[in-house]
Amino acid sequence: IGQQELINTLLAHTSLECSSPINLTMIGLDGRPTQKSLRQMFTEWIAFRQTTIERRTRHRLGKVQSRIHILEGRQIVLLNIDEVIAIIRQSDEPKAALMARFNLSERQAEDILEIRLRQLARLEAIKIEQELASLRDEQKKLEEILDSPAALRRLMVKEIEADAKTFADARRTLILAEKKVVLEVKVVDEPVTVVVSQKGWVRAQKGWVRDRLSGAEASQYSFKAGDELYGTFECRTIDTLLAFGSNGRVYSVAVALLPGGRGDGQPITSLIELEAGTQLLAYFAGPVEASLLLSSSAGYGFTATLANMISRQKAGKAFVTINAGEALCQPSLIANAATGVPAATHVACASTGGRILTFELAELRAMPGGGRGLMLIDLEAKDTLAGAAAYTRSVRLDGIGRGGKLRDETLEIRSLNNARAVRARKGKVADLGFKPNKITRVE
Repeated sequence: IGQQELINTLLAHTSLECSSPINLTMIGLDGRPTQKSLRQMFTEWIAFRQTTIERRTRHRLGKVQSRIHILEGRQIVLLNIDEVIAIIRQSDEPKAALMARFNLSERQAEDILEIRLRQLARLEAIKIEQELASLRDEQKKLEEILDSPAALRRLMVKEIEADAKTFADARRTLILAEKKVVLEVKVVDEPVTVVVSQKGWVRAQKGWVRDRLSGAEASQYSFKAGDELYGTFECRTIDTLLAFGSNGRVYSVAVALLPGGRGDGQPITSLIELEAGTQLLAYFAGPVEASLLLSSSAGYGFTATLANMISRQKAGKAFVTINAGEALCQPSLIANAATGVPAATHVACASTGGRILTFELAELRAMPGGGRGLMLIDLEAKDTLAGAAAYTRSVRLDGIGRGGKLRDETLEIRSLNNARAVRARKGKVADLGFKPNKITRVE
């Protein structure tokens, strides 16, 4: 067992971490002791801080305004210093005389009588002007805070951040986002061949069987009466089998869960939750890195990896957008390094009307979240897309000819190049002698 796996298991299933109940009773803004939640405590504390800052600001504003009032009185006296001295020396009531002569307030007059005359010298006049300028600037800022709730909140946040920086200590416990702990039975990584029948019976056989679906090689598998081989997939026990529904959902089953042996296997519908009326149209098994080309009969498509389509839900994952009257086409393998399938470079589209269009795979878009995709081919009225296949050198077309006879034809690189254009064009009419209903990658 890996060290990290053991740690995750202990954290998930033991009491290395536990919680303890606490009684949060506090005296709130109403002055009464009450049990409160953390949210209530924080809300009341924030309201208290706002009130505190507002009161402090008003108190400071009063002090500033009082000092400005005193200094303005001294400025008046400085302009008439000789007359002020004469009034103080000659008047029996100098306070009243100063108030009457210079229109001073009682506080200003008392201040003039209490200070030393040398404080009214020219040097002091410069200091008074500087202090007045500073106080008036502070007064403006204090009034802005009191007039704007937003400014008051900004000041509160700034003070809290400053206190946290000054007094808080470094966090001792790091809070890191970890993946959800999931206990799984360890699967031995070994090669298997997944066998799927047309009616959806699945099984896995040990080792890889190089099956090309031809003659005696395909006949080595036995199926129930009326059933036959859909396909085989060389993969590994750690890989995933995907089933594509007619509703555009993709259903995932771990290859390790598939029955083994040489029996008929197990219906895949017993391993997934299929919606009523939904049919399984296609299957693929491989590693999460493998990529597929997905398309619909409406002529739209995109690329995605198996990792994008896998879901832990038995009900599957909605992935391909299928509108009313449309159908899902056969998925096409783009690349699978695990089995040596090289990455495709081009896409071939075939319509049921017999049109063929090829273009570079780079023109398509990868859509990890699924969807409708981009237009692959410009279809004419009543024409539909039979399928789209990624390829490097050749593809095979299957269809029905005259008299209902099954027909197929392999198109090599020269024929495919004749239909080369760019994505979303109409393509060229191919002289096939039958109507295609499927296109698959050969090479």
